[in-house]
Amino acid sequence: MDEIFDWSRVLMNEMPYSFLFEVIFRAVIMFVLLLILLRFAGKRGVKQLSVFEMVFIIALGSAVGDPMLYDNVGLLPGIIVVVVVIGLYRLITILIAKFKPLEHFMEGQPKLIIQNGEFVLDSLNKEHLAQDEFFSELRLKSVEHLGQIRYAYLETTGDISAFFKIDEEVGYGLPILPELFHDKAKHFSKQNHYSCTFCGHTQFIETSDSNCERCGKDEWVKSINTIRIS
Repeated sequence: MDEIFDWSRVLMNEMPYSFLFEVIFRAVIMFVLLLILLRFAGKRGVKQLSVFEMVFIIALGSAVGDPMLYDNVGLLPGIIVVVVVIGLYRLITILIAKFKPLEHFMEGQPKLIIQNGEFVLDSLNKEHLAQDEFFSELRLKSVEHLGQIRYAYLETTGDISAFFKIDEEVGYGLPILPELFHDKAKHFSKQNHYSCTFCGHTQFIETSDSNCERCGKDEWVKSINTIRIS
C-alpha cells in the first residue's frame, strides 16, 4: 500500500534532484528571453492591462512555464512559441494604431458613467458596475457625493477618470460615504432632498412611498451638497 504522503513523489515527482540545476538554467534562459522580447514589444505592452494585454500575458505565461519546469518540454519549442506570441502582439499593436475599428474591437472605448451627478443608465446596465468598488475609487479622488461630479468615465483599462464641478455649481447628490449611503429607506416622514440609490437621481421629496421619476426604483438616501475638498 502506498503512503499517503510519498515525499519523494510530492517534492520531485520521481525526478532526480540534479534536475533542479536544469530548472534554474531553464528559468534564467526564459526570463532573459522575455525581458529582451518585451523590450521589443514596447512600453505599451507592460503599462496597460486591457483584454488584449491580458490574453497576451496569459499566452506568454503558458509558453514560458512549461519549458521552465518539465524535462519532456524542450527549450527550443518554448522559445519559438514565445517569439511567435510576441510577434503577433507587435503586429496587432501596429494594426490597431492604423485602423480605429480594430482598436475599438480589441480594446473597447471609454464609457461615460456619470453625467451631471447622475449615472448614465445605458452604461450602468451594460457595464454591470460593482457599486462598492466604483464608489471606493471615487472616494480615493476625495468625492463625497455624485453632485460634485460633472463627468466620470470608465476607461478601457478599468480606471475611473472624473471631471468635477466648480464649487458654485455643486448641488445635492447621492452620498457615497458608506455610513451615509447604507442608510437607505423606502419610507420617510420628513421633506428633504433624496437621491435614488440606483441611478443617483436627486429630487426634493415631500411625500413617502415615492418612486424615482428617472428609473422607477423606490430606494432612497438623504442627499448632501458639500463642496469637494481636494
